[in-house]
Amino acid sequence: MSGEAAYCDWVAVDWGTTRLRAWAMRGGSVAAEAVSDKGMNSLEKNEFEAALLQAVEPWLGQGRMRVFASGMVGARQGWAEAPYRAVPCPPLAGPGIAVETADPRLHVTILPGLKQAAPADVMRGEETQIAGYLYQNQGFDGVACLPGTHSKWAEVSAGEVVSFRTFMTGELYDFLAHASVLRHSVGEGWDAAAFEIALSDTLSRPESLGAKLFGIRAEGLLDGLPPAAATARLSGLLIGAELAAARPYWLGRDVVVIGAETVSARYIEALENQGVSAAYANSDEMTRAGLMRASEAFREAAE
Repeated sequence: MSGEAAYCDWVAVDWGTTRLRAWAMRGGSVAAEAVSDKGMNSLEKNEFEAALLQAVEPWLGQGRMRVFASGMVGARQGWAEAPYRAVPCPPLAGPGIAVETADPRLHVTILPGLKQAAPADVMRGEETQIAGYLYQNQGFDGVACLPGTHSKWAEVSAGEVVSFRTFMTGELYDFLAHASVLRHSVGEGWDAAAFEIALSDTLSRPESLGAKLFGIRAEGLLDGLPPAAATARLSGLLIGAELAAARPYWLGRDVVVIGAETVSARYIEALENQGVSAAYANSDEMTRAGLMRASEAFREAAE
């Protein structure tokens, strides 16, 4: 399913920094999907409507189509700023903002992100995934881990996000693997044992991270450390440091990991090594579920 004409009654949009994903929704079911590389970073403010139309026009009829969007599209540099809502609050806190469009067939609502005053933190997009998980798992009380470029750990209780912390683990991995001296060491493949050892190293001694990172390069030069082992070790060191800092969130709590399958599996393995059994939820599915909840809330408010 990719951009073909399809009957739908509303459209769900996940609009990030580098990518736009849209789903033609028939109630709670996906009728069609469109993916574009026109993320926030590649667009000027006056280009967002055209980028959206390029993705969803095959789904539009004569009337106005409800479009619910979350993510960086609501950032200050996005289409229109959807102000952050302060935690503690429900993950979908407030009705969002309506965006003026030149095309009368579009009725676009952008959902707000969340902010935390102390320690200072923000999120956009992940709150929709949390809302989707709560929509499907009512009564959940625990912690949501959302791994990615900027990993989030969010404490959830009584239907609200109470607090959260962000870690730049994914961005650090990308930089170290592709722009630092370690680019000469990492490569294809995966060494599960190397991942587990590195994870344990920084979980127990996070202050050793800098030295352990350079050790990947040194061991490659002196002992021929295989690229698969170097890659797994880099991932293990960074995730271990993150888990060490996030220990107050996951220790003794119910945890769900919401993300892409591969990276989520590494976090789940890391948590299991610490005696924590974490549930898993796919991030795309949770985004759609969260946007569906927003769509339902809009209809309920209009009745």
